[in-house]
Amino acid sequence: MKSPSAKLFPTLGWPAGMHGFSRIQRKFGSRLRSGQSPSSNLAKLQTSWDPRDTIRSLRTHSWSIYDGQYLILMILGIFCLSVIEYPGALLKTLIATLLMVSLLLPITRQFFLPFLPIASYLVLFYSCRFIPAEWRPHIWVRVLPALENIIYGANLSNMLSAHKHAVLDVLAWIPYGILHFVGPFICAAVMFLFAAPGTLRVYSRSFGYMNLAGVLIQLCFPCAPPWYQNMYGLAPANYSMAGSPAGLARIDELFGLQMYTSTFTASPMVFGAMPSLHAGCATINALFLGHIFPRARWAFYTYVMWIWWATLYLQHHYAVDLIAGSLLAGSVFYIAKTKFLARLQPDKEFRWDYDYIEIGSGSGQERFDYGLYDLDNYHSEDDEWTIGSSSGISSGCRSPVSPTDDIQSVWSSASETLAATSEVDSSEVFIPVDDRR
Repeated sequence: MKSPSAKLFPTLGWPAGMHGFSRIQRKFGSRLRSGQSPSSNLAKLQTSWDPRDTIRSLRTHSWSIYDGQYLILMILGIFCLSVIEYPGALLKTLIATLLMVSLLLPITRQFFLPFLPIASYLVLFYSCRFIPAEWRPHIWVRVLPALENIIYGANLSNMLSAHKHAVLDVLAWIPYGILHFVGPFICAAVMFLFAAPGTLRVYSRSFGYMNLAGVLIQLCFPCAPPWYQNMYGLAPANYSMAGSPAGLARIDELFGLQMYTSTFTASPMVFGAMPSLHAGCATINALFLGHIFPRARWAFYTYVMWIWWATLYLQHHYAVDLIAGSLLAGSVFYIAKTKFLARLQPDKEFRWDYDYIEIGSGSGQERFDYGLYDLDNYHSEDDEWTIGSSSGISSGCRSPVSPTDDIQSVWSSASETLAATSEVDSSEVFIPVDDRR
């Protein structure tokens, strides 16, 4: 018999209220009594401090084109460290050394490796203030207003901000000035609990690369935001100009603060209107959460519309910037979902309920349980260095590859049975759950 909370929330697709949290408590309690972690039957966290384990993983790693991402991130990191004036050379060397050590030790590598794209985005954004003006392209002041008038026939930002009120200011501030910054942490916590193993790693990389691509576009195609036109008209801009909090200045005035005024005035990216990363972050968060809770998609997409309105009302972006940011996020999510993201299994509620995961964007109607070997005691010695390619996943077909003859023979037998019983969607692959990273 279902609990009252289970009857209350079924249409949203969320975990069943307090019933779900009681399940978490029971699982934690049972595992603690048995001396195991809640997800020990699915994946093991790395606890080794021996860098030789990392070196062995590198030697057995199946290198592929996906590993080129780390070469790009390394070049980008060297460029950022070379242009940043503060901190000094000694502190920059110390930071780089600590990062290399964290990637060398298995216990820290499992966390820092998926975080690398986000760290690269943050470092690049910070270093923008130090890039010499002579290295940077011309600032486009007229392009976005012209596109706005061509597409919509008016400046939507000016129209929405024409009627200001303290209540509207607060309603715009909540998503733009608060949820935008805490949202990724909330999404990460939700994915860790309720998504399939490996989803959090894919989200971390997708979020990082989406923001990294956005900042690179802003560097190559700098455009003035709506507040610039209100302050300076269509006069040419230069990189010595300070930023502006625009509508967020009213929030500082309302609460007697200088937080947003000081932050946006000293922004490293004053002319980063196109694309809007506020819209991009909201969209990619909504898409990932919608993947986990498909029946609640309308709630997540409503949040995207909320932050769109807030961005226009506060005069930080044009409508075309919002569309570009959401399209960028949608493109990144499409690649992640079709290539790397674990498919939803509706009968699973928490991450440790999964016995196997399916990678790809197949129809989801087939049922694959042909002779899969028991995963409870499966622990690979290999560690993924990319999402889509590792020594545990073949780069050609992304099917399981095991270093032992026993597991290989079992997999071969399962493959023969699978080929003899049904047609298989080429976009679907089974991999054992190993979510140590």
